[in-house]
Amino acid sequence: MQKSLRPARSLSSTMNLNNVAGYVFILPFIIGLVVFTAIPFFTSLYLSFTDYNVLTPAKWVGLQNFRKMFFEDKLFWTSFKVTFKFAFIQVPIKLAVSLLVALVLSRATHLTGFYRSAFYIPSLMGGSVAIALLWKQLFSPNGAINQLLSVFGLPSNTRWLGDPNTALGTLIALGVWQFGSSMLIFLAAIKNIPASYHEAAIVDGAGPVRRFFAITLPMLTPILFFNLVNQVIGAFQAFNSSYLITQGKPLNTTLYYGVHLYNRAFNHYEMGYGCAMAWFMLLIIAFFTALIFRSSSAWVYYESEGK
Repeated sequence: MQKSLRPARSLSSTMNLNNVAGYVFILPFIIGLVVFTAIPFFTSLYLSFTDYNVLTPAKWVGLQNFRKMFFEDKLFWTSFKVTFKFAFIQVPIKLAVSLLVALVLSRATHLTGFYRSAFYIPSLMGGSVAIALLWKQLFSPNGAINQLLSVFGLPSNTRWLGDPNTALGTLIALGVWQFGSSMLIFLAAIKNIPASYHEAAIVDGAGPVRRFFAITLPMLTPILFFNLVNQVIGAFQAFNSSYLITQGKPLNTTLYYGVHLYNRAFNHYEMGYGCAMAWFMLLIIAFFTALIFRSSSAWVYYESEGK
């Protein structure tokens, strides 16, 4: 009887050791999740209801920060409108450009690999301080953009970053320029579309435009959905371009929500108010993300589901 129990006990011991080993391997991730995500998450939620300036203990004030946000802080609504405008102009243009470039690069040539790398590089470098300073120099009154316009006899004295009418558009152009990641995702999806679909359409007499709207675009809608969600979230969290290039100027026309939050939290030491602003933006992002998910059933085609 004892001999028959030994294999079962041995197997049980082995399984317990494997479980312990698994827990040991995931322990660093769990510690990081708790220390760097969960604790700051709930701490910021608590601080959003307090008056906290880092130097003194937090004082509970209830909804005062949110009341101040909505009814007293004029720059709050200005920054929100600027961010909203930035997101809803940049995202469609960026997705359109990335899809167009992906369609062009889907054709195999000897330099296709080089072009793919070249178009992806801006996405790797676009958020850096160096690129922000370069962009600022390119669009300065004496920068390369105005000099190029003068070569073609066009007005070359435009203050791109100093004119309220063009400053935000200049930052949007920088965001669109960083289309590499979306482009690669689109390109991978285009490669996965069966060639037999296009061959059958060609036999039926469908031209390139007809094939794009009848085959390529419907097959890409899941990827379009994925890129749309990512780009909307990223656009509402925009910070670097405004903070590094314009600091919200001129006349607050480029004052992103994130920059205003940073100024109130770290320059004016209103950390509790900054946390309240951050939670409001989280709700806004969650709302638009949920809206996109809710609408996806009407325009996203999944081949496996036949709809």
